[in-house]
Amino acid sequence: MDLRLPTIYPITDASLAGIPIFDQVKQLIDGGAELIQLRDKLSASNDLYDSAVSSVELAHKAGVRIIVNDRVDIAMMCGADGVHLGQNDLSPLNARKLMGENAIIGYSTHELGQVKAAMELPIDYIAFGPIYKTQTKVGQDPVVGLELLRQARQITQGLPLVAIGGLTAANIPKVFEAGADSAAVISELMSHADNLTTRMRRLGQLKPICKT
Repeated sequence: MDLRLPTIYPITDASLAGIPIFDQVKQLIDGGAELIQLRDKLSASNDLYDSAVSSVELAHKAGVRIIVNDRVDIAMMCGADGVHLGQNDLSPLNARKLMGENAIIGYSTHELGQVKAAMELPIDYIAFGPIYKTQTKVGQDPVVGLELLRQARQITQGLPLVAIGGLTAANIPKVFEAGADSAAVISELMSHADNLTTRMRRLGQLKPICKT
């Protein structure tokens, strides 16, 4: 798949935003989001499934794609466009077998060795981070910084590269300069759910130096 990622890749967080996933998705769409990752580490599977179904229906009517974090089963059942997997989730190889060639599969990496290994997997983009310190992940991996992001860019070549971890309106231009195609954003959006649409719209005006 020749995937072109949007410059801003918003990720939901119900505990941080304090509003339901569906409401987050609606506001993100209103703010111009083109691709949204549903991330919910706390809800029961039934509740996550219900949120995913309603979010996918809303997003697809607006021409927006939905990626589900971790859960291949829920992504498939709700008709999402793909799944984002971590190092300890179902392998991308097995996810691809289950989801087929048209599904978007993203994969998290936290060191250059993982980036190199990921290049052999059937994935559509690589996420690398945390670039900066973040409060949204328990047991956070060591901060990688901009220099390692530049090195990851050299490894990934034509595969889309997503920077993640502690990204804000102030430092997103720096990750673009370092070679990222897209910036995955959680706290910068979800900590301000009262003006989520406006924040998404403003972040969407930030452009990368170059696109893959």
